[in-house]
Amino acid sequence: MPKMVLLAQYLSINANVLNEFTKKAEISVEVEDKDVTTYASLGWKEVLGGLKSGELGCDFLQDFAATKLDALMWPLLGLVVPFEVRADQAAVGTSNPKYTGSILIKSWNPLEGSVGDEATVGVSFPTSGAVVRATV
Repeated sequence: MPKMVLLAQYLSINANVLNEFTKKAEISVEVEDKDVTTYASLGWKEVLGGLKSGELGCDFLQDFAATKLDALMWPLLGLVVPFEVRADQAAVGTSNPKYTGSILIKSWNPLEGSVGDEATVGVSFPTSGAVVRATV
């Protein structure tokens, strides 16, 4: 069975490659389950898939320098922007698919942590529209 250790994840938000700040990037997608149970179901619940949704969760090391993380993300608050995430920074292929779409920058937490902690930012962005998986 193949195994993988994430060593060089790729993350781009609004065409800004954020690898140098990123500690974690995870994309999750789901579909609503809609209950379509009737008396003909004979006591068994029946469901169909409804609306799909997704979320991009990220943990960053903060950087307040003029062209760094906070300066890139702060102006995006409230906007829907494109993203791309993949397991490795290598070329996209069958063993390194990319996941793309758009996210709403609905929050930004510029300051997190306690005394002695690294300055981090933990955020989750809801997707807007389809999330696409591609190998080319």
